[in-house]
Amino acid sequence: SLSKQIHDVCHFSLLFVQEEESEEEPKLKYERLSNGVTEILQKDAASCMTVHDKFLALGTHYGKVYLLDVQGNITQKFDVSPVKINQISLDESGEHMGVCSEDGKVQVFGLYSGEEFHETFDCPIKIIAVHPHFVRSSCKQFVTGGKKLLLFERSWMNRWKSSILHEGEGNIRSVKWRGHLIAWANNMGVKIFDITSKQRITNVPRDDISLRPDMYPCSLCWKDNVTLIIGWGASVKICSVKERHASEMRDLPSRYVEIVSQFETEFYISGLAPLCDQLVVLSYVKEISEKTEREYCARPRLDIIQPLPETCEEISSDALTVRGFQENECRDYHLEYSEGESLFYIVSPRDVVVAKERDQDDHIDWLLEKKKYEEALMAAEISQRNIKRHKILDIGLAYINHLVERGEYDIAARKCQKILGKNAALWEYEVYKFKEIGQLKAISPYLPRGDPVLKPLIYEMILHEFLESDYEGFATLIREWPGDLYNNSVIVQAVRDHLKKDSQNKTLLKTLAELYTYDKNYGNALEIYLTLRHKDVFQLIHKHNLFSSIKDKIVLLMDFDSEKAVDMLLDNEDKISIKKVVEELEDRPELQHVYLHKLFKRDHHKGQRYHEKQISLYAEYDRPNLLPFLRDSTHCPLEKALEICQQRNFVEETVYLLSRMGNSRSALKMIMEELHDVDKAIEFAKEQDDGELWEDLILYSIDKPPFITGLLNNIGTHVDPILLIHRIKEGMEIPNLRDSLVKILQDYNLQILLREGCKKILVADSLSLLKKMHRTQMKGVLVDEENICESCLSPILPSDAAKPFSVVVFHCRHMFHKECLPMPSMNSAAQFCNICSAKNRGPGSAILEMKK
Repeated sequence: SLSKQIHDVCHFSLLFVQEEESEEEPKLKYERLSNGVTEILQKDAASCMTVHDKFLALGTHYGKVYLLDVQGNITQKFDVSPVKINQISLDESGEHMGVCSEDGKVQVFGLYSGEEFHETFDCPIKIIAVHPHFVRSSCKQFVTGGKKLLLFERSWMNRWKSSILHEGEGNIRSVKWRGHLIAWANNMGVKIFDITSKQRITNVPRDDISLRPDMYPCSLCWKDNVTLIIGWGASVKICSVKERHASEMRDLPSRYVEIVSQFETEFYISGLAPLCDQLVVLSYVKEISEKTEREYCARPRLDIIQPLPETCEEISSDALTVRGFQENECRDYHLEYSEGESLFYIVSPRDVVVAKERDQDDHIDWLLEKKKYEEALMAAEISQRNIKRHKILDIGLAYINHLVERGEYDIAARKCQKILGKNAALWEYEVYKFKEIGQLKAISPYLPRGDPVLKPLIYEMILHEFLESDYEGFATLIREWPGDLYNNSVIVQAVRDHLKKDSQNKTLLKTLAELYTYDKNYGNALEIYLTLRHKDVFQLIHKHNLFSSIKDKIVLLMDFDSEKAVDMLLDNEDKISIKKVVEELEDRPELQHVYLHKLFKRDHHKGQRYHEKQISLYAEYDRPNLLPFLRDSTHCPLEKALEICQQRNFVEETVYLLSRMGNSRSALKMIMEELHDVDKAIEFAKEQDDGELWEDLILYSIDKPPFITGLLNNIGTHVDPILLIHRIKEGMEIPNLRDSLVKILQDYNLQILLREGCKKILVADSLSLLKKMHRTQMKGVLVDEENICESCLSPILPSDAAKPFSVVVFHCRHMFHKECLPMPSMNSAAQFCNICSAKNRGPGSAILEMKK
């Protein structure tokens, strides 16, 4: 808008950072106070100004006082004097105003009441200050300053009386009243007066006495009720008013002043104002021209500084272009401030400039100006409740445009996700913008796929872009994007058109299969997957239950991955029967074997009808598993198996079958004659545990020395070695005979030792158990009121403990009254438990007889 453009022009014309390339953000922003102020200063010149939270009061050189709103519009006008207004003072309520002028006139009056004070002095009155609480009847006081400082107070008769607070040190040129303290400056220094105790409590002399006090006046401001800031020349002092301890008073004032900080500035001070714990300083600047080498008045500066005890730190420094700055002196500038809103007014004869603390909107303005879009976006998100002029979306769109202009297309596309959010219209707008610059591929990974969903045309446009130049990228999008985002038939037709040019392109074929899957055209998809031998074929079959479609494609599946195919077929036996699979694989016996073998491993009985067939399949394609199959199968025809094994000369399998069919002697003969393996023959004889087999083995081995050695080494524990030794022919040379005989003797000794050891262990265990039984039977037995006589079933202990009684307790823990037991027979004096004897549990001897 026009007003915003004017604002920007004013802003940039006023603010001039010394280092133009500085990246440091300014602390304040500036506006020229216009409207009524502009009209006033075109014909008159500003001499002084006072700021209230609600309005402004401006005094001019032609003796006028104007009340203005914060925009500079005139609300009231007072003709006070024909000459310059020197000072305007307002109380805190803003209802009473004091005015003094160069011709000695002093007026104090109520803006909304009839009370008024008029006085004309015979000298110029430079300053006036009304009591901050002048609105109260008890605080009707004000001070004026010319050659002396006068205090005016209204008496109980509504008359004003005056008293001199100070005189004799030149003109009073500055005064500030805060609470009960009045601070003023004359030619010699600064004084503070306590209005309650009527005492002057300090005198702060000025440092640079060479400066004319009328040209370089003192600047005073109260930071709070006890902190006074003094700026004079290039010196700044911060004074703190403190209470004096009672023991130190004597004839001294109750308060004293301590200078807590003082430092020098680079330029002459025209005004001071507090800003939290920092200071705002308006400086008058003189510079020397490089061309003429003459001194001239430069732009005034507004600095924010951080006071330290003996120095200061500059936070920011701005040079201000105020109207007529070339002709102004240090005394022509004033700095007024509004405490409530941190507004600072730079007053000069021809211009009034307002400085404000920069808010979050201004901070974002600066970031955008410096093209720091990401920081601006973050600042807006953090302070979205406080910003007024900016919108997060607008900043984000500007950021995206900036990235696009810089060619950072991928970053710009990625930022779209966060910035555009769920705004479908903006998404579509950005997609078309990326299309115009040929960067559809950049934005494709970040397009929304669920909430929101864009028009199908948008997704199809991007898919066509990839299809023209990047098959892999196209395949990725098809895999990642849900199939309902676009018109599937349109994309299928586009892929078919491209396959006409490159029919064997695996990427396109695989993608077409995925598109068929989205379209539930599983038959075509399965055919392509099988053609490509793609791993997803099994997943597709399972996911969409396509078992009816693969009944005639079992061979293809087995050729692709026999392990997975067999597992799938066996897992879904109810959908594709074993019979159907075996029939389909009839022409591919090697695959048929893989299927039947896995079936047999899972269940030995399900494929029993094919066990006869499996004998030939194992013999042909998997002999290592033939013998385990013959051992585990209970449905295999042994005669058929024996026939096949004998035809193929499978000795081990034949031996097993012969032994299983009961022909152990033939099996042993085959081992000896075919395998010539005495160890295996011995092992076989051990398994059968048949004396006749051992006899056959000995007879066969008797004329074969190596076999005799093997028998001597192994049969000692099964057959008496003497039977073999007696049959050895006289003079036959047997390898390692001595070692074999030694081994037989060692085996015999070992058996003897084992028997002796077992005997010792048995005796020791018997003795140990006997001792344990004896210790157990020797233990006492608890007899209490709960126990009963096993014969009469009455309590074992009498109710009257004083009566004599006798109890018999057996090792079996049965208890009887002695009188309830039968007398022992004459043949055996031992007494036994009747119950255990009756149950054949063995006699129990009495272990305890209790009498009393």
